[in-house]
Amino acid sequence: MPFDRPAPDLNKMIAAWDAWEKGEELPGKVLANLKTAGLAEVLAQLKTEGWSPSAT
Repeated sequence: MPFDRPAPDLNKMIAAWDAWEKGEELPGKVLANLKTAGLAEVLAQLKTEGWSPSAT
């Protein structure tokens, strides 16, 4: 039975990042949370669409 990955969840990604910035989680746990929330898919889509960061 194949596993269908859920759609990326930006709210979970932001929560994981915020927890790391507050010092509530270790980097390894944050990376795991970002991975399960779909960060790879978001990054791939940004690259496909030609997104590039703007200087602020």
